[in-house]
Amino acid sequence: MDARVSDNPFGRSITADDIVDTLGFFDSWEDRYKYIIDLGKELPDMPDDLKTDDRLIRGCQSQVWLETEKHADSFEFQADSDAFIVKGLLGVILAAYNNKAANEILAFDIEQYFEQLDLLRHLSPTRGNGLRAMVQRIRDIAADKAAGQAG
Repeated sequence: MDARVSDNPFGRSITADDIVDTLGFFDSWEDRYKYIIDLGKELPDMPDDLKTDDRLIRGCQSQVWLETEKHADSFEFQADSDAFIVKGLLGVILAAYNNKAANEILAFDIEQYFEQLDLLRHLSPTRGNGLRAMVQRIRDIAADKAAGQAG
């Protein structure tokens, strides 16, 4: 296992439930944004040699890269962005999807998760589209793996 990926706390010590609970403590969106930016600081740095065009997620306002490591029954993701808030949003997404099996990724209700966070209402349309592009890339990876297992 690549140590660069395995030290990612999202999906391990930082879960989607943790993020929902923590964001619920903040009264203002200014404080919530600060928390989301702080989440981005928890993402392990992605080495520059992994920041390639094939890992770039199209549809994001900022540059976003996603690396996937497949294991027997789960996926580990490493992600990075050139924008602090987007790194935090990556943390929000990885808390839901990292270290999960393909069927768990596909079954996770990301829309309900975003609704619990009240997130999309507080992002610009371009950030919201980028967030959906990140989610779609992860779901596509999981769907490809699930289809491969079914065949």
